[in-house]
Amino acid sequence: MKILSIGECMAEFSPDEQLGKFNLGFAGDTFNTAWYIANNHADVNSAYFSKVGDDELSDQMLKFMSDNQVDTRYITTVAGSTIGLYLISLVNGERTFSYWRNKSAATFLGQNVDDVGNAMKKQDMIYFSGITLAILDQNSRENLFSCLKSARRAGKKIAFDPNLRPKLWNDKKEMCDVIMAGANLSDIILPSFEDEATWFSDADPMSTLARYQNVGAETVVVKNAGDPVSFWSQHGTGTYLVESVEKIIDSTAAGDSFNAEILVGLLREIPLADAINNAANLAKKVLMGQGALVKISI
Repeated sequence: MKILSIGECMAEFSPDEQLGKFNLGFAGDTFNTAWYIANNHADVNSAYFSKVGDDELSDQMLKFMSDNQVDTRYITTVAGSTIGLYLISLVNGERTFSYWRNKSAATFLGQNVDDVGNAMKKQDMIYFSGITLAILDQNSRENLFSCLKSARRAGKKIAFDPNLRPKLWNDKKEMCDVIMAGANLSDIILPSFEDEATWFSDADPMSTLARYQNVGAETVVVKNAGDPVSFWSQHGTGTYLVESVEKIIDSTAAGDSFNAEILVGLLREIPLADAINNAANLAKKVLMGQGALVKISI
């Protein structure tokens, strides 16, 4: 089984217990999902498609990926460039971020349509996000869309997390239009209700389910923080009650880890309710850990 995740992995500087000291890590929404797949499912080849620079920091990131069983064969280098980075502030388990990512190497990931298409050819599932779309220029975005269409026609499953981040877009209309264009190419859609309610004015999770169902998705799973997960597939609809977390240490990547278990579950063709149960259990453990990438035995 093979899953290709597409997007941007960045250098992460997180605060240490010692004031003024920061620790270097690597993370990013689709990469986090690829990492959780690779670290928890040895029978699934979890590959990443992106671009990096030709500097020492990029080399460190590639080594980190390889050391963590993420397949890097589809990551290529942009000469004279480097990777994006962000700085974390953490208060009561909730993080805020400061980003430096303009013209990072990953913003060029869609420029060569042959590179994108070739990376997709041998995959069973392809996963991308709204952030993947947001960092690309229009031409690169169209290249990615063209390759996704071809992959879907060839029988690959296409999975999409809208991951709405308005600061990355020129305006709300562009964001919403492009997100729905991405959804229109996808079999599996994994939105977060809070974002969807804010930017698409969805009244409730069922409205989110219906909107994505109407563009042709075969599976929609609506994450809703600590509230019930709502889901729809061709086999039926329902909700999953999420267990409460006594103390949230760090909320980063809980949704990304959740997505990992949904993707693997659907690829294995297990019942959707069982995949959601696995996803919720992993996300709960991630919430009780520190950082985006938490080593967990499942």
